[in-house]
Amino acid sequence: MSDPVARPAAPLSERSAAILDFEKQWWSFHGTKEAEIRERFDLSAPRYYQLLNDLIDTEEALAHDPLLVKRLRRQRAARQRERSAKRLGFHVKV
Repeated sequence: MSDPVARPAAPLSERSAAILDFEKQWWSFHGTKEAEIRERFDLSAPRYYQLLNDLIDTEEALAHDPLLVKRLRRQRAARQRERSAKRLGFHVKV
């Protein structure tokens, strides 16, 4: 039987928190975003974005920085709508 009492979200791992913090302020760093990703996280850009997309779907990320996570979710949804419309031959202004 499930517990009806809501439990607080577990804290993020250091790496996950660092990814969210980086995403919040990457534009203030010198150099390209991809170079910063490689240097800070030792990840390729595609792998970083895979991790970020998985991360923003978690309750822990939402608890860590709700404004950032909601903004990233909205941006992702807009890109998905745009791609879907393009495949169907429509032009969607986001």
